[in-house]
Amino acid sequence: MERKPSNLKEYVVNSILEDIYSSVYAPGDILNEKALIEKYNCSKSPVREALLSLCADGVLKNIPRYGYEVIRLTKEDIFEMLQFRLAIEGGILRERYKNISAEDFAELERLDQLCKINDTDARTHFEYNIGFHIKLVQSCGNMYVTDQLKQCMVRLKRAYAQFYWNPNVDIMFSMDTRHHIEILDNLKKGNIDAALDALRADLSDFGGTTMFFTSGV
Repeated sequence: MERKPSNLKEYVVNSILEDIYSSVYAPGDILNEKALIEKYNCSKSPVREALLSLCADGVLKNIPRYGYEVIRLTKEDIFEMLQFRLAIEGGILRERYKNISAEDFAELERLDQLCKINDTDARTHFEYNIGFHIKLVQSCGNMYVTDQLKQCMVRLKRAYAQFYWNPNVDIMFSMDTRHHIEILDNLKKGNIDAALDALRADLSDFGGTTMFFTSGV
């Protein structure tokens, strides 16, 4: 018999998120507390706590006497998250890019090579892209900013799943990470303004289509 994790609430949270990423639950679908209790074969408490946690994180919306609706992210939601990323990634790079070591650059270049792989799937590609940006910020030496970026990336992962994990959507994955090497080259040369321009261009290519940030920083 499969053994459940000791923290059932986190198990249910992660399982629901996984089902959203995998399109088991689509935006607008209603999750029923009773059905989830049966699905996870557990008591009401961890399921309710998980649902309330996902509501607090903006994943679900509680509709009294009906259920929990999977929130649909909009293009405006994506734009605001990318604005946030530009502010925190760009801000910490401007202040602390000199902390990035040769070893950090080598790892960032390795992650960039993974992002260039087109013969993959959207989910794997996005995980590579997440890894690149988290490593970039982490290399600057501020864990609080890194943690904030990780939280934003979790939400953007839902957006990417909603808009781009459709196998019928034709995307050349390397196109939405084509500015990574430009970011790194300019950081190595100390050209921080050019590096931030490349970061803006990189975020504009979210999902393989240039649709964000048409004006200057």
